[in-house]
Amino acid sequence: MVVPPSEAWKLVLAIVLGAGIFASACVHAPRRSVPRSDLRRLVICALALYAVGGVASLTHHPSVAAIVYAAGIVVCALAVWLSRGSDSEEPPRGFEPEDERPPPAPDEFDWVAFERQFRDYAQEREPFIPSSRA
Repeated sequence: MVVPPSEAWKLVLAIVLGAGIFASACVHAPRRSVPRSDLRRLVICALALYAVGGVASLTHHPSVAAIVYAAGIVVCALAVWLSRGSDSEEPPRGFEPEDERPPPAPDEFDWVAFERQFRDYAQEREPFIPSSRA
């Protein structure tokens, strides 16, 4: 099967974009995180490129639209990859930080307050009367 040159560039572009998206999700994350403001700028740039691509599509310039759309996809993939970076100030992913204040020890628990709150709660509810149906 021979692909005509007018269609070959589309196939190459699709393969390159697929590889870029795959790389943004699977390649090892950068060591340092990127500030959120920089990530926002990247996403805004990608949205601007999509808008320019939309204008190019509406004005019947499909080649320009494809190239600009591809640039937007690459910028988005870059933003995704950069957002995966970790920073030494943040805990590693999957790490659950301990509560700042541990729960009180059993002998320090305020049982009087607990009983008062429980009694208030029980008075608000209607009593449960089991039915005699079997």
